[in-house]
Amino acid sequence: MRIAQIAPLYESVPPRLYGGTERVVSYLTEELVRQGHDVTLFASGDSKTSAKLVPCSDLALRMNPVVIDPVPYHVIMVEEVRRRAHEFDILHFHIDFLHAPLVHGFKQRTLTTLHGRLDLPHIVPFYRFFRELPLVAVSDDQRNYLRSVKWAGTVHHGLPRDLLPLQPKVSGGYLAFLGRTRRKNDRITQSKSPHELESL
Repeated sequence: MRIAQIAPLYESVPPRLYGGTERVVSYLTEELVRQGHDVTLFASGDSKTSAKLVPCSDLALRMNPVVIDPVPYHVIMVEEVRRRAHEFDILHFHIDFLHAPLVHGFKQRTLTTLHGRLDLPHIVPFYRFFRELPLVAVSDDQRNYLRSVKWAGTVHHGLPRDLLPLQPKVSGGYLAFLGRTRRKNDRITQSKSPHELESL
């Protein structure tokens, strides 16, 4: 299968520093290549991948001191993806919503994984307008914030099996925590339930 993976340009894939989404895109891309798919990765030029890399900026945008606004670079990337859309069976977006207006003609071949928070007030009106965009959640709970959209499914963020091997004989023990917690002082999360947000 010919698959396009479209990553944020803030960090390289995989990231050298922080970058949760870019790290997940890297794991996914490398596994798809390992399984024999023809994968093209649209990402920053300093990315490292066994897929075909289409560099959409020279460096990860956070590493480039001359970049003030990341939006123009992402718009250029989305236009490049749109021009080449005929080359792919599936186009998997990881960039939230910038591509939504440009994929109408081939949205049935797209997936958009929503890696971030959906309890923010601007999210509901956007996805109400673009309700036919096929979306992927990273948890079932995440889907509660947008009930009237076109969910294609839930795919939990995966990690390579050998990334964190169990070491039961380590002296002193350790605690491994993988996940996200909500802050108590998060006014949006506290004041708006998923039902309230959906009704905005």
